[in-house]
Amino acid sequence: MPLQPDVLAIDPAAETRRLAEAIARQTRRDLRRQGLVVGVSGGVDSAVALGLAVEAVGRERVVGILMPDRHSSPESVPLARTWCEQLGVEHVVEDVTPALTGLGCYRRQTEAIRRLFPEFDEDRDRFKIHMPPGVLEQDRVNFFLLTVEFADGRTESRRLGVREFLQIVAATNMKQRTRMTMLYYHAEARNWAVLGTCNRNEWIVGFIVKHGDIAVDVKPLQHLYKSQVYALARHLGVPQAIVDRPPSSDTYSADQTQEEFYFSLPWEKMDLLIWAWEHEVPPAEAAEPLGLTEEQVARAYRDLTTKSRTTAHMRRMPLACVED
Repeated sequence: MPLQPDVLAIDPAAETRRLAEAIARQTRRDLRRQGLVVGVSGGVDSAVALGLAVEAVGRERVVGILMPDRHSSPESVPLARTWCEQLGVEHVVEDVTPALTGLGCYRRQTEAIRRLFPEFDEDRDRFKIHMPPGVLEQDRVNFFLLTVEFADGRTESRRLGVREFLQIVAATNMKQRTRMTMLYYHAEARNWAVLGTCNRNEWIVGFIVKHGDIAVDVKPLQHLYKSQVYALARHLGVPQAIVDRPPSSDTYSADQTQEEFYFSLPWEKMDLLIWAWEHEVPPAEAAEPLGLTEEQVARAYRDLTTKSRTTAHMRRMPLACVED
């Protein structure tokens, strides 16, 4: 199948109707629930999910849960609140910082960081982990850097060892799992269902947290590439400030985009690359439409294959030792 620039074009009005009908049917008939709970982060994916929820069951049966923590961007809550108010949706702010503090999330992160930067002060300095640029320029084994922005103005980056990387990620994943626990509290208190916000790019390459952000009842965006999510956002009237906001995990204390954290490429290019990779378009045929060389496409394919394979366990249901 050839790769065309418009291969991901959709009719946003028709897709909105289709998804709203599916969400309503799955919520009421399959799950036997009358309303939906959505975690709203101030990003475009959760904004679209909230808009679809309103289209599906009506604003009176939707609640948005805003769940900042001490590392969240100061923009996140105001942006999420603005969209909830524009839709006329009830919203609740649940600061998960105390819960994460009790679980040791921040303490465990700091412990690992200080093995590389002994002078790190969690109250004054900011940090993030990310992949180095250049995935298209040379074959490499994926690894992560730890960057610390010190209060005195210095910024330093060092390669993370396996031990430190695993500890930081394990501690950080407490955030998504704690937020999902909060969503299910609000859903079960109303006897409603939880609507997910994971898009296709995140699902395919494993930019997800097992038993965290994908532990939901309905997943309306899982088939949608990022460009298609943006098309729905514009159709639904999502505030421009949210649409213009760079996609971010909003997870670490330093500013970080999804591109530098995991995808390694801008989402516009990632969309077409993932589509071409999924449809087995030969690198020689995909190169020109993507504005890349054949070797760059081949490297990107190898990177996608590695990420998809190593995160496959996240997309699997729990294994039963004895099947019924």
